[in-house]
Amino acid sequence: MDDATRTQVLEGYAAGLLAIARAEGGEDTLAGELFSIGRAIDGSDELRDAITDIRVPVERKQALLVDVLDGRASSIAIALVNMLVGAGKARYITEIGRLMIDKAAQSQELTVAEVRSAIDLDAATIARLEQNLTAATGKRIKANVIVDPTVVGGLVAKVGDTIFDGSVRSRLQDLREAWA
Repeated sequence: MDDATRTQVLEGYAAGLLAIARAEGGEDTLAGELFSIGRAIDGSDELRDAITDIRVPVERKQALLVDVLDGRASSIAIALVNMLVGAGKARYITEIGRLMIDKAAQSQELTVAEVRSAIDLDAATIARLEQNLTAATGKRIKANVIVDPTVVGGLVAKVGDTIFDGSVRSRLQDLREAWA
């Protein structure tokens, strides 16, 4: 399958899953959960290999995901992930989640900011961050927060092609350059 066809297929899955999420009354939450689950799967070679291996029966893959995600994700998110696994799209869960987030934001006339933080952010912090990014860009912003341990401290936000780097690493680099 070429890239254009793959993108169309994944956008179709994202649109369909977003419609399910809307019907369940939690499009933003479910899109974010699906994206986070995909990132967790991508971050575990063992889990990723188990659910993408064509030799492993689908039922076994789904049972594994239920065991791993039980208590960590909503039952609807688990069902959506299991549906994707059953359809042979396990390796694309992160991308489908990201597409769902983008489509949900577009329907609300929002721009998605990808925000990387070393720690999970609470709702109040995310709201302040969205307000600050809205003021800086002139666009209504929806923050998609990704916990990234490589961000030593602070935040890195990407809105379109613009990067706002408030990380400790960036600040230290600025100091090094100023002293050089």
